[in-house]
Amino acid sequence: METRELRYFVAVAEELHFGRAAQRLGIAQPPLSRAIGQLERRLGVVLLRRTSRAVTLTEAGSVLLGEARAALDAVEAAERRTRRAALAATGRAGVVLATKAGASVELLSKLLDAYAAEPGAVTIDVLLCGIGEQERLLRDGRADVALLHRPFDATAGFDTEELYTEEQVALLPAGHPLATRPYVRMAEVAALPGLPMPRWPRRDGTYPDGPGPLARDHTQLLQLIALGRASAILPESVRAHLRGDHAAVPVLDAPAVTTVIAWPPHSRSKAVADLVRTATRL
Repeated sequence: METRELRYFVAVAEELHFGRAAQRLGIAQPPLSRAIGQLERRLGVVLLRRTSRAVTLTEAGSVLLGEARAALDAVEAAERRTRRAALAATGRAGVVLATKAGASVELLSKLLDAYAAEPGAVTIDVLLCGIGEQERLLRDGRADVALLHRPFDATAGFDTEELYTEEQVALLPAGHPLATRPYVRMAEVAALPGLPMPRWPRRDGTYPDGPGPLARDHTQLLQLIALGRASAILPESVRAHLRGDHAAVPVLDAPAVTTVIAWPPHSRSKAVADLVRTATRL
């Protein structure tokens, strides 16, 4: 399979409309249809069911969509890392660190200060991401290293070092009846009337169905909670960002969250290795 064919297929599979996919790709519709047909013949499977009213994915098509996204991410990552390696050889490249906005702030501040004091330290460019984005940035080569949070972020395929583990708390509007409790349970928070859990975006930018408000980052979430529109269960370190209009109550049965520093296993960057050593020392 060619990367061009995979890009064509992903566009059609995501749009579920040949016309919109062709417009997105900047090509005419007939060559797009021919390319998809050629791909199906080569694989010997039907990837898309076409009717006069709709385009839908077959089971085989759903599998290829996931594999194609991963393959295209790998190609883009190879391109970015190759260019960054060339810059590193000239001494002009820094390290790109991806982290979730609003998370691990104290650790990140200490890490950047400690690493900057190391001999031979390079520039650290920090990418502040939405929920779950730092994993994707690390996989597709836009980041060299990332702070991830298990069990929420997948770490399969990365080398990692554990940095610290913390419990979780329920975030509620100040003055809520549960705010004075010594602890709560997950089921109690999930069943709160008028305070649904937020809906975070999927990888493709869409949101799951449900009653909860849409949230892209912690700033939006904290404002929704303060307004009495949502509740959430988050790592205990979120307390550092709370104002007087929030309350945090320990959640007895919530899983502990472990912050790890992660990097691609094939990385040969001395700067990344030095940054990881600094993080584990802290």
